[in-house]
Amino acid sequence: MITPETRSNPSDYGLPDENELLARIAGYFPEFSEPPATSYSPTVVPLGSGYRAPTHNASTPPPKSGNALYIGNVPHDKVRADFPILSEKVDGKPLVWLDNAATTQRPRAVIDRLVYYYEHENSNVHRGAHTLAARSTDAYEDARKKVAAFIGAPSADNIVFTRGTTEGLNLIAQAYVKPLLSAGDEIVLTILEHHANIVPWQIIAEETGAVLRVAPVDESGQIILSEYAKLFNHRTRFASVTHVSNALGTVTPVAELVAIAHGFGVRICVDGAQSISHIPVNVTALDADWFVFSGHKIFAPTGIGAVYGKTEVLEAAKPYQAGGNMIADVTFERTEYQKAPNKFEAGTGNIADAVGLGAALDYVSSLGIENIAAYEHFLLEYGTEQLRTVPGLRIIGNAATKTSVLSFVLDGHDIQDVAKHLSAAGIAIRAGHHCAQPILRHFGLEGTARPSLAFYNTPDELDFLAATIKEIAR
Repeated sequence: MITPETRSNPSDYGLPDENELLARIAGYFPEFSEPPATSYSPTVVPLGSGYRAPTHNASTPPPKSGNALYIGNVPHDKVRADFPILSEKVDGKPLVWLDNAATTQRPRAVIDRLVYYYEHENSNVHRGAHTLAARSTDAYEDARKKVAAFIGAPSADNIVFTRGTTEGLNLIAQAYVKPLLSAGDEIVLTILEHHANIVPWQIIAEETGAVLRVAPVDESGQIILSEYAKLFNHRTRFASVTHVSNALGTVTPVAELVAIAHGFGVRICVDGAQSISHIPVNVTALDADWFVFSGHKIFAPTGIGAVYGKTEVLEAAKPYQAGGNMIADVTFERTEYQKAPNKFEAGTGNIADAVGLGAALDYVSSLGIENIAAYEHFLLEYGTEQLRTVPGLRIIGNAATKTSVLSFVLDGHDIQDVAKHLSAAGIAIRAGHHCAQPILRHFGLEGTARPSLAFYNTPDELDFLAATIKEIAR
């Protein structure tokens, strides 16, 4: 089960109200129990004008014995059938999609929702007086509400649509953090970060004379909290941390990272690109100032993502881009901006794919993110056991709290060659530095082979993965 790792005492960092902090941490890393033995009948949520998303339905609780697999009370084969691409053949071999940390596949519900949008709702939003404009606006803003509900935001007004996590981090860096900085000010990161959560901060540091400070990890790949806390001082202006490492799968103690930053009066951003589809997220309980994620990591289309910001930071941030939709009034002498979130959404947005994101979140919610987390943790443990039987294989990243990623190296074999051999068998994985060079170099590596999991994967696929790697090893 996913459990908190051994934690230091928050009082070591001079944080107030230790009991409240520990209660929040305990709530954020719940013990996942067996799925409840109740019938599965999710609420059907309207998606725009007259559209209803398809849902699973089990009138009686399925059996929990034998070899049958379930996510909650939904038979796993029924879930897999929702993803058309999983029946694809690669060079005549069944596709085994284990590249989910790069991008997930889309369920039929999302594909159908996009078709419905283009057939019945397609229009620009907000300003049109005609019927299709109203339908499109309703669908777009309904998707914003769904994002807010999914991550526990207090209001849809706290959600800004972007192209994804990368644009979201750049928005925060340029619109909010850069104006705070002077020469010698400091930004705290961790060595686990994806390049998208390093380079935007480097750019504004170079432009302002600010300095980046980086928290280390222990030999398992987990952040050393005592060292993280030591990085904060009177010159610290901001912190940005990953929730889940895309290279190692480490689930960081993000509640503590937020609390430590706030103990020093510092705002913090959480990169949720790799956590959003795997574990529950509640930005209000977490008390994150900013949270970012990409739709394509959670079974939605590419080119869409979201930024959550607390009301006060959204109000303080300056517009990131300028143009139509984000203005209240323009003359050649001055411009008045809309309030957030519109002031950050210049021009025509990715309307259809925002609607697709809403459909993806409906789909995930119908299964239950807690049920998904429990099933994927089972898969992670099973896959880890299978890979450990491969001679010469070394798993990279062994944090006690981990999800979804099985990075490895194989003695005597180039990782690209490993990935090519697996692809010839129909198995799709990622091989390379995963846009996370600092953490891999910390372990003395320039890259790893990285199978990564989603809830549609099966133990049989992991058996096949291990068996194929054993053939390569021989």
